[in-house]
This record gives sequence, C-alpha cells and structure tokens, in this order.
Amino acid sequence: MLTSFMDYLFCCLTRKADNIVVPIETSEPADGYEFVELKPGRILRIRHIIPDRPVVEVPSTQAGSMSCKRKITIYRNGQMLIENLGDREKPEMENCQNGDIEPNSTRDAEAEQSGNSGSMPPVTINETKCDARTDVALDAEEGMTAAPGQPDQPQQPRRRRWKPKRTVVIDCERKITSCKGTHADLVLFFIHGVGGSLDIWGNQLDFFSRLGYEVIAPDLAGHGASSAPHIVAAYTFYALAEDIRLVFKRYARKRNILIGHSYGVSFCTFLAHEYPDQIHKMIMINGGGPTALEPSLCSIFNLPICVLNCLSPLLAWSFLKAGFARQGAREKQLLKENNAFNVSSFVLRAMMSGQYWPEGDELYHAELTVPVLLVHGMHDKFVPVEEDQRMAEILLLAFLKVLDEGSHMIMMECPETVNTLLHEFLLWEPEIPSKKEPKARPETAKAQPDTTNVAPETATVRPLTAQ
Repeated sequence: MLTSFMDYLFCCLTRKADNIVVPIETSEPADGYEFVELKPGRILRIRHIIPDRPVVEVPSTQAGSMSCKRKITIYRNGQMLIENLGDREKPEMENCQNGDIEPNSTRDAEAEQSGNSGSMPPVTINETKCDARTDVALDAEEGMTAAPGQPDQPQQPRRRRWKPKRTVVIDCERKITSCKGTHADLVLFFIHGVGGSLDIWGNQLDFFSRLGYEVIAPDLAGHGASSAPHIVAAYTFYALAEDIRLVFKRYARKRNILIGHSYGVSFCTFLAHEYPDQIHKMIMINGGGPTALEPSLCSIFNLPICVLNCLSPLLAWSFLKAGFARQGAREKQLLKENNAFNVSSFVLRAMMSGQYWPEGDELYHAELTVPVLLVHGMHDKFVPVEEDQRMAEILLLAFLKVLDEGSHMIMMECPETVNTLLHEFLLWEPEIPSKKEPKARPETAKAQPDTTNVAPETATVRPLTAQ
C-alpha cells in the first residue's frame, strides 16, 4: 500500500539501543499501559484506557441498515468489472492493468477535497462512474472475411468475449449506527506505521478517552517499548499482522473501530477482511492506494546497516521536510518527545524488506463492506492524493476528506481538526429514505390514462449526512 520510497525516510530516526522491556511477570497495568506477551519473547506495549463513564445500551433499531450487493469479476486480460446490484444497472470497468486492450470508457470520478469539519459528503455506493464495453475485446487474429455478394466491402474485425478468471458476489445487510463513547460494546483501535509508536496517537487517545471511549493502541514489534527480536522474519507483514490479530482478539468487543496510519492501514484492512462482522467502521489516514505490497529492489534499505546509521542525520532532515507541512521548532519537538520515531536501523531495514502482501490488491479492497473514512494531508509528499482517490473509488462505501493544512503526520500537526473529523465519522449514521405510500386513484378514473408526455420514473439516492 505504501511504497518503499515513501517509508524509507522513516529512517530519519536516530539509532538507539535494543528495546528494553520489563519482565512479563511485573507488567501490571499502570497509567493505562500494559505489556502483553503474545508469544514467548514477543512482548508488545499497549496503551489501554477504560474511562469512567455512564453506560448506555445501544437501542435496537434498523434505521441504519444498508444493503450491500456487489458483483466483482476479474478477467484474464487484467480488467476488473464492478457491478453494484440493486443500486445501478450500469457496470463499471476498473483497472486495465496490461494496457494492451483499452476499454472504451470515460472516467468521471470526483473525490471530495474540501472541508475540515461539517457533515459527511453525499455518498453513493462506489462513487466511480464509468461507461465501458465490458463484454468484448479485439480478437487476436487480424484476418477479415468479406460478406457473400460484397467482395469489396471491408468487414469489422471479429470480437470475442473474455472469459472471467474469478467472480466474487457480495450480498449482505450491514447495520451502521452511531458510535458514542457511552456505548458499552464499543472500542477504538489505533495502529501506527513504520518507525512510529503508539505515542504518535497521544492527542487522539486523550481526546477520545475524555469523551468516554475505550481506546487501544499497541506498539508494533521493534517499536516504542515493545520487544525487538533480532531476526528479520519477525518483521514481515504476516508476522506483524498476526500480532495485531492477537491484540484484536484480546480486546475486541461487539463493535470495533479501526484507525490506521501509513503502513498501519494495511493491518486495519487485514482485520476488516478477516472479521467483517466485528468491524463497525474504519479510518485510513494517509494510507495510499489499494495495491498489493511488494518490497522495492532499489531501496535505500538494501544498504548495509552501518551505512544507514551514518545517513541518519541527513534522512532525519529529509523526513522533517517531507512528513510535515511546516518545519519549525514545534515539528522538531514532535519527533523527539514521547520516544516516538526512535527505532534501530536493523528494525527499519527488516520492516521495509518484509512489506510483502500480494493478497492486498484492488479486489481484496473491493470486497470490504465496512464504511471507511479516508483522511489525506494535502502537503503529503509520501502519498499522492491520487492514491487515496483511487482507494475511495474501489471501496464500497467511503468518504474522502483532504485537509489542506497538513502533511503525512496530519494527526500530530492538526490534532484538533483530525479529532473533530474522526468523531464526526463515529457519530455518522446513514439515513434510510422512508417509503412513500402510492396515491390511491379516484373511483371515477376508469379510462386508460394518457402517458404520451409522462416522463419515466427515476430512482433517487438520498445523501448520507452526519448526525
């Protein structure tokens, strides 16, 4: 999801000694911090805050129920066809990968790029709108035959249907309700990215815990105060995803909200795919496009660790320039305080080389039915805004908010704006249009009505707004 070029600057982080973790026997919760041993020798630091608040049970209502009907077809030429059943009759062609056969399509997709607060933008199921000829492709043979009796008239090339390689049908009913801090069955999970720690969520954890939310934020292996194994295999995507899965199973409740940043978005997507019934909503902050992860062969992390240590001062300056919209004393202090962005070169090198996740392609993301809020910093030099726009097109139900005053570390640069936006999304609940009763015809109207100038009935979609 994030390229190695985007993440390599995280080695701006100064070199430090191996993580020192207290023994598991003495890891009693203190000040909201816990140490959990997931596997022998693999200990994660987790901040777990359960605020004292009145508990209010969620009313059993079906007002927020939405029907998710979708058919996704992958063709052998690399094209992906998305059909939103019941909402649109026109199919949508996506992702012409090989470039050999270009579909006759015109893209008319717009992403919401304004507003730091306010109501959620109007949303329809899959906001991409494409007109495409999806069932035909040019035949490989170029031969043309003449029709009988017309030897001089050229004939159009023969066309044939592409056989689908894979077809996925989604048909489910999802209940989406407002998520308040007084709900007893609700918990928020915050997942950081490469080189970070749970401390980058400090403003968000304090904000939501004061509102009564139960919050969970772990340190990934090798980050923050978690243990740092000395084997490269401990930092692959699958090893880290398994850690997050165990943390989720330990603290999950009936409804769970996932908030991920950068590389952490990939782990949130993994959980949403594995536990679709338990994930209520998801928030992606500067996560990038819906592409499969694959480590770059031409990455700076292919250099020896001793060279990376020598380059740390230069890369620290580069990250400050690219990761923050402004480079003042406040931004420099944010990098140093709370032990954030302070991991060893070995961990960074292993993290970058372990970003291999071939399953996380566009089809993987298109299968998700959970509502998603995408937050993008306009000045982000790591993740182009086009990647988050593409993510909004592929996801079934997504909002895209672009904040013009932030960059890659938007939740640290503009905590008030981000907190308000996230809270608004948690409180959002879709409005289901009420069914209008058909008007009764008068008793005297026995004759056949004249329908010559009557327009055909059209279906309308009611916008979804925040409550």
